[in-house]
Amino acid sequence: MTTDQETSMSVTGTGATVWLTGLPSAGKTTIAYELAGRLRGDGHKVEVLDGDEIREFLSAGLGFSREDRHTNVQRIGFVAELLAANGVKVLVPVIAPYADSRDAVRKRHRTEGTAYLEVHVATPVEVCSERDVKGLYAKQAAGEISGLTGVDDPYEAPESPDLRIESHQQTVQESASALRALLTERGLA
Repeated sequence: MTTDQETSMSVTGTGATVWLTGLPSAGKTTIAYELAGRLRGDGHKVEVLDGDEIREFLSAGLGFSREDRHTNVQRIGFVAELLAANGVKVLVPVIAPYADSRDAVRKRHRTEGTAYLEVHVATPVEVCSERDVKGLYAKQAAGEISGLTGVDDPYEAPESPDLRIESHQQTVQESASALRALLTERGLA
């Protein structure tokens, strides 16, 4: 095997967790799936731990209290770290509204020696409300639901993420390219 082949294989086999945090309808999941396709095309093992799917299967029964949200984030972080430690690029598009919850996940990765990147998909609430992919903002405005992150429930934006993406000012492809560039810069892609 040549040195270039060895380098390519070691990078494609290097796991990492990429946590995409942001408000509902910020574009986290769309960006994650765009990046996942690109990484798979280059031979990486990739999993997307979608927040909605996790809530349905891994965190069924949890509500949206601060404690339940923390538990949900820790469960996702645990699974992400296990996968990343085994050579998978794990893309995690999850709101994770509280800084201490995200910090605990980062600390777990650091303790285990597993690469972790935090990406803030920093889309203004007004833009998210216009997108309203799941109809949550409309339901909140109609009084049908409460506790909507960023509206009537807190969202603690990351102070110094590894990358801040303003999805309302660039295409999904540009956002995925910026994230891919970060992975390359860190020796992970």
